Amino acid sequence: MIYLDFNATTPVCQEALDAALPFLTSAWANPSSGHNLGKKAHQGLETARRQAADSLGARPEEIFFTSGGTESDNWALFGVADALASKGRHIITSEVEHPAIINPALFLLEKGFDISFVPVDENCVVMPEAVEKALRPDTILISIMHANNETGAIMPISQIARMAKKHGVLMHTDAAQSVGKIPTNVDELGVDLLSVAGHKIYAPKGVGALFVRKGTPLEPFMRGGGQEAGKRPGTQNVAFNAALGAAMQKAKSLMESEIPRLEKLRNELEERLLAAVPGLSVNSAKVSRLPNTSNVLFPMVWGSALLEQAPDLAASTGAACHGNSGSISPVLAAMGLDITSAKGAVRLSLGRSTSQKEIAAAAAMLAEAWKKIPAQ
Repeated sequence: MIYLDFNATTPVCQEALDAALPFLTSAWANPSSGHNLGKKAHQGLETARRQAADSLGARPEEIFFTSGGTESDNWALFGVADALASKGRHIITSEVEHPAIINPALFLLEKGFDISFVPVDENCVVMPEAVEKALRPDTILISIMHANNETGAIMPISQIARMAKKHGVLMHTDAAQSVGKIPTNVDELGVDLLSVAGHKIYAPKGVGALFVRKGTPLEPFMRGGGQEAGKRPGTQNVAFNAALGAAMQKAKSLMESEIPRLEKLRNELEERLLAAVPGLSVNSAKVSRLPNTSNVLFPMVWGSALLEQAPDLAASTGAACHGNSGSISPVLAAMGLDITSAKGAVRLSLGRSTSQKEIAAAAAMLAEAWKKIPAQ
């Protein structure tokens, strides 16, 4: 099996596993307990917090551990909405966000907030002008993803954040796909809140983090004990938090070498497919993308049917379509693609274990599968 679905999830790296094991075996006590075993667990927790903070250019007290990217995104939206409802009830996001942002935004819409979903251009990029046009006196939050999970397009977050600051509006970014793949420094981005998903960066599923800049108004959306500075109650999952810290540290150390390596492999994959499949095109190829991500459009077929013909390749359509249902990815629809073009979408996302040999084999598998399927 050739695995090219790293944007969906990643394996747990050895460093994350090694960091977690002591807190599942010997140092398993409650980190809030005052005895020596509890103190040892607490030390592990704070080590992980420092590692996570260091990888983002943040301070340890600005890192709050969560159960994953979805919780972090929900908390950012609901927490700001609760904290600033008396100031304003308008939030700006984009049409291509992950459901972990879109669905909370729709929920807030039902609760009396106003939500502006700004468009993207044909390259899947949110333009700062569109965000500025959507700003209102009662805007309290802008939430735009750092990089799109389907196309890999990188958004101009620092420009949007500068605009937000000028207007006194808080800025959040969902960085689930960008952390560990490209530089993600909270000060360089200028954001007030930033979401992290552990299983996208070789940590286990079920762990994440939310960066909250000091002084940012944010209500907890759960109530309980005083863990995580009283902001996120519940006994901390020390083992998985330790794994996340170690995974983020590892990703930062590899980034300088992994970015050019993955870009080279991705470009070779696209070149092979373009040469083998007449009419194939690549989404977001004209803008800055994540180095590991390629979203390609195979002509005259459904992406799902294509992947069924390549059972030894693990990839995804990157679209919300099921067979010939007639439904395409909302992301591709927002880019202006019609069903004829977008139905053939396949997302190919590379990772640390991806080799040149696998790239050549995957391209051959996909080209052969495409030739087998009658035009649809």
